[in-house]
Amino acid sequence: MPRLDAIPPAFSFFKGEMRSFAGLLGAGLLATVLAGCATPQVAPAGGQPGTPHLEPHHAVMADGYRLPYSVWRPAGPPRAVVLALHGLNDYRHAYATVGPYLAGRGIVVYAYDQRGFGATEGRGLWHGTDKLVDDMRTLSRLLRRRHPGLPLYLLGESMGAAVLLAAQGDGQATVPADGMILTAPAVWARETMPFYQRYLLWLVAHTFPHRTFTGKGLKVTASDNIDMLRAQGRDPLVIKATRADVLWGLTNLMDRALAAAPKLHLPTLILYGERDEIIPKKPACRLLTDLTSSGNGYWQAVLYPRGYHMLTRDLQAERVLNDIVRWVLAPVKTTPRPAAGRAAAIERFCG
Repeated sequence: MPRLDAIPPAFSFFKGEMRSFAGLLGAGLLATVLAGCATPQVAPAGGQPGTPHLEPHHAVMADGYRLPYSVWRPAGPPRAVVLALHGLNDYRHAYATVGPYLAGRGIVVYAYDQRGFGATEGRGLWHGTDKLVDDMRTLSRLLRRRHPGLPLYLLGESMGAAVLLAAQGDGQATVPADGMILTAPAVWARETMPFYQRYLLWLVAHTFPHRTFTGKGLKVTASDNIDMLRAQGRDPLVIKATRADVLWGLTNLMDRALAAAPKLHLPTLILYGERDEIIPKKPACRLLTDLTSSGNGYWQAVLYPRGYHMLTRDLQAERVLNDIVRWVLAPVKTTPRPAAGRAAAIERFCG
């Protein structure tokens, strides 16, 4: 089965790049560390400040930054609205099959390129967790105004799901939405890593922040949908090499996402594939157990024994999409005894 080359997993250098990294150490890394550390780059805010608004093909943020978006509308009056956030190195095309499927069931779907990805300015750079969260909040408000009276749901894959989680515990205003769907949420926080991964991440990000890493050579499978993976490899808007400071920024985001989980205040559907090789089992189980111990009843989890990381694009994607549609269109997002079914599935998977 083809391995993941199109979307490099975070921390790929821990496995596939160790030899080249050792060579860098031998070439003078210690001297670099002793001389002084570099700083992971965060891209500056862009554009001319103004009032956020929606154009036909892009959204303009308060700092003037433009976010391209795609929209899929149902043939008749919509029953709900979904705002979709893609994962690391991907872009709005991640929802090219999800959008039409949901639209065919009465749900209008908006998917946008997050800062630093797809067709945005400063592509390939990290723009900061706060900016990613602020953009999501701004778009949520804009869609509320565009579709008054309709329920609004946030759908995030991997890094996109981490952005949604981070917004739950940042102490700012509540996200203006009726619920969230998190597919393969990226919660590989530092506290779930062994010490050597934390050390190497810091060392690379603070000595060679511009160095890039790819997923080539890794024995990591992102999906069983081979044709989709090959198409991603040919897509020029999918980033193929990830900067070290982007991995650093992503890890900061995942730290916030996992820490915010017990503060969840929106009804949430969590979807995770038991064959996910991108987000390890340990942080996924940490997320589920933290939510269980928090006593929050506003979430549900579905575990797919044959599911990979790209659940909505796997070969069994229709099953996942049906679960999303049922949850979005359900009038009630909690049950009288939600913990019982959750506990059995989590115990089976996490042990």
